[in-house]
Amino acid sequence: MDSDATEDQRALLDVSVRFMEETCPPAVVRDAERRDAAFAAGYRSQAAELGWFSMLVPEALGGGSLSGNGVLDAALIAYLRGGRLQPGAFVGTNVVADAIARAGGARLQAEVLPALVAGEASAAWALAATAGAGSPAAGVDARTDGTGGLVLSGAKTAVLDVEPGGWLLVTASSPDGPVQAVVAADAPGVGIVALDSLDLSRRFSEVRLDGVVVAADAVLGDAGSTAALVDHQLAVAATLLAAECVGAMDAEFAMTLQYAKDRIAFGRPIGSFQAIKHVLADTSLAVEMSKAITLAAARTLGSQDDHGPAAASMAKALVGDSAIDLAQNCFQVFGGIGYTWEHDQHLYLRRVTSDAGLFGDAAWHREHLCQLSGI
Repeated sequence: MDSDATEDQRALLDVSVRFMEETCPPAVVRDAERRDAAFAAGYRSQAAELGWFSMLVPEALGGGSLSGNGVLDAALIAYLRGGRLQPGAFVGTNVVADAIARAGGARLQAEVLPALVAGEASAAWALAATAGAGSPAAGVDARTDGTGGLVLSGAKTAVLDVEPGGWLLVTASSPDGPVQAVVAADAPGVGIVALDSLDLSRRFSEVRLDGVVVAADAVLGDAGSTAALVDHQLAVAATLLAAECVGAMDAEFAMTLQYAKDRIAFGRPIGSFQAIKHVLADTSLAVEMSKAITLAAARTLGSQDDHGPAAASMAKALVGDSAIDLAQNCFQVFGGIGYTWEHDQHLYLRRVTSDAGLFGDAAWHREHLCQLSGI
């Protein structure tokens, strides 16, 4: 996706491609039963050896990135993951690791953060709720326990890739504003309920919290700084997810373009017919625009530019809409074969459709962009 990638970045991308193709090829993506807890642990451990979870963590805390722009490096990996429909808590683990590095206390940075970087555990951000008009803090209420800790009650939905033995970053509401805490996925009072999902390549869960007690040293930041931290987390999550979506879009379009060249109708490749040419040309433009805006968002956000959160919302909104249009156009080119279970087309449609809604859909991010701009 990045024509200006350095030699070190290209080397990482090459070895990452080999790892994904060997460890989780399409046959494994299709078979959820093969992607059990043992598979997830092995996949995560090997990915960590490639540095997938260290890019947003400062070197002083055991992390580091190749280019000095960790968001950009992680976005390039996310692009490759999306094109191969890879499972696993890549976005969540990176977002939580970044949050702990920025606002976590000594215990979180000494115990949880190294485990995330080393791939010994994963993390998920419990953000979305069934009510609350898209507010990140909706769904879970927090009250103080008198010792500086919190008691959490409520539920979050569509939590991506919660893995056994992993961690949850829960964003909740309190009388003083939004608060955040890191909670073990198997802590007392935490219930993980698997959800049926359109996307077959990943797992989604509802996280239920019933009076979960969180110690003071597991709370991130304070009431005055949490809102800004949540905005930053949303920007990182939106950028990385947009990069995964662009990877899926690029792979699906390449597959469709090749089919238009190979499929013969009336003695000619169907791609030679004007109507299909126009669809493919418009779709190609959508892919290139999505690449460009996502790269710009990753570079801007990773360079600590004040425009980073706005650039991330622009990217998530444009990519979300473009991905849905692309998937539908590709279905039209494939015709009946694209609707069959055996063809990979439906896997990409499922992936980009779920990507479009996660961490805020296009409408939410346009509204958020207006708020960031003071409109």
